Amino acid sequence: MRHRIPGRPRQRDPEGMSSPRLLIGRRSVRGAYYMLTSNVADRQKLFVDAARVECVVEALRCSDREARSRTLAWVVMPDHVHWLMQLRDGNISRCMQSFKSSASRAFNLLTGAQGSVWQRGFYDHCIRSDESLEGQARYLIENPVRAGLTASVGEYPYAWSRWPMASEPAPTAQGQPT
Repeated sequence: MRHRIPGRPRQRDPEGMSSPRLLIGRRSVRGAYYMLTSNVADRQKLFVDAARVECVVEALRCSDREARSRTLAWVVMPDHVHWLMQLRDGNISRCMQSFKSSASRAFNLLTGAQGSVWQRGFYDHCIRSDESLEGQARYLIENPVRAGLTASVGEYPYAWSRWPMASEPAPTAQGQPT
């Protein structure tokens, strides 16, 4: 039986997160790179401090240690997580299920809550060979800036990329960095 976090009403995601349509066209290819997104149930802002975020980050690390994935970048937003990774073993659905289960167990242990932290389903985008992985990582790392959580890239504490992502200096009137 699925347990719910107390006080959390049971609702269906208005954006269709748990829709079977998310499975249409989903392919799992070992060695392929994926941009993945998973939302917190009811889009609650659960990941608001370092201890809670660490539950998610440790689940990502566990996936890497168990050779299911190779993480290239991640950002933990208050109500969702973005993960750029390479699938190393199994399929993408099992990898996400394992990640979400591990993060939920750690979160529940930390907070005393019960049940799933995540909405059912997830969004995935298989990176095409002509797409830049570094560009995808930059897009992911810029998410907190677009959401208004920080003024510039590199300031948000709950993000990581294997590529340097510090804000670039603003150009001067002559077009040269200051």
